[in-house]
Amino acid sequence: MNYKEALKNPIFKIISQAAKDIGVDSYVIGGFVRDHILERGEHKDIDIVAIGSGIKLAKQVAKNLPNSPKVQVFKTYGTAMLVYEDMDIEFVGARKESYTQDSRNPIVENGSLQDDQNRRDFTINAMALSLSADSFGNLLDPFNGVEDLEHKIIRTPLDPDITYSDDPLRMMRAIRFATQLNFTIEAASLESIFRNKERIKIITKERIVVELNKILLSETPSVGFLLLEKTGLLEFILPELTALKGIDEVEGQTHKDNFYHTLEVVDNIAKNTEDVWLRWAALLHDIGKAPTKKFSKKVGWTFHAHEFVGSKMVYKLFKRLKMPLNEKMKFVQKMVFMSSRPIVLAQDMVTDSAVRRLIFDAGEYVEDLMILCEADITTKNPKRFKKYHKNFQVVRQKIDEVEARDHVRNFQPPVSGEEIMEAFDLKPSREIGQIKEAIKEAILEGDIPNEHEAAHQLMLKLGEKLGLKATL
Repeated sequence: MNYKEALKNPIFKIISQAAKDIGVDSYVIGGFVRDHILERGEHKDIDIVAIGSGIKLAKQVAKNLPNSPKVQVFKTYGTAMLVYEDMDIEFVGARKESYTQDSRNPIVENGSLQDDQNRRDFTINAMALSLSADSFGNLLDPFNGVEDLEHKIIRTPLDPDITYSDDPLRMMRAIRFATQLNFTIEAASLESIFRNKERIKIITKERIVVELNKILLSETPSVGFLLLEKTGLLEFILPELTALKGIDEVEGQTHKDNFYHTLEVVDNIAKNTEDVWLRWAALLHDIGKAPTKKFSKKVGWTFHAHEFVGSKMVYKLFKRLKMPLNEKMKFVQKMVFMSSRPIVLAQDMVTDSAVRRLIFDAGEYVEDLMILCEADITTKNPKRFKKYHKNFQVVRQKIDEVEARDHVRNFQPPVSGEEIMEAFDLKPSREIGQIKEAIKEAILEGDIPNEHEAAHQLMLKLGEKLGLKATL
């Protein structure tokens, strides 16, 4: 392979000249090199290692560039960054690292390129291309990273116990790369993750969630979650999922393994949406089943109100993982809470009023809900699979018809509270809420159209029943 081809962007010659100006050697290392060899498209995050001061090199590069872009300096980490065109370029001095037992933040000393490559997480991320004029484009691959790319293997440069114990986030990264690239984690490395799994406790929740999101956004997320479960990491991160694992049997009656079912649903939804929050909803849609599981002789296994219980669990889970407790969390809660509604509709004769209520309750997220529910079809019976999908097509068609006619999505009552107050010369009172609620119910049931005149007439009748006197 011609590695010089990777360095055709003029920025690399500019960095090479800047390094020469200040008398240091420089290399591009890590993901940029890996993705070039894998032909994964242009990598926009570029890591530069200087055998000397990375900060000094960044400043010299900025000086040599037209318009001298601003250099962000992170003194604590000895790094600097600048943006050139649409690339984020980070500069660091070559270093060797040592760690304490209770922190993933290393004690850093200046080092050689070899020291820097030793500290990298995986062989496929330790490859470097020289930017020095006399060896421009030469590959330095001390751990046979190219071979590991060819064989699709995730392997650590040093003893995996040292690599993972030093920085336990690397265990998550190993699983994430295996998921994204469809690689296999080397057996010794996988065993090491299992041995070091408890070390994940020292990693901040925010960093863990970054890796979880990348796994969730991959083409086949189940690969990552199966590895997380196999290595024991999932128990520490998402015990709500591992609680779904296993099949119980009482008097010959069993239920499906809801853990493996969940992973099928996540893989299904990954084919139809890039929305990470909808994928989270798929991952968590059945978490209420573990605490609500019961067996009775009459009906067998039940999971009554698991959607309601699951939606409450979403808040606790998001809070524990320090995920956003905003509209994103509320969206996931709503999807979990409503996750069975379209399924019920698809099994029954679909009435207009049931569809109106679904549209009203789901609001702007009705399409997301349908995507989630279709992903929830995991039956292996071809006839049933075809039938369920056909039923969902009927529900979708009905949603379109009802919405076009009744405009229930993002419903606003045709009669406002102010209009009711004016009509009956009322101050804010309970009666206003009662009238508004009755009008809404009448529209959802199809007793009156979603129009002002019909709602106004009903308002007058309702007021009369409540003993109110119209002033108009």
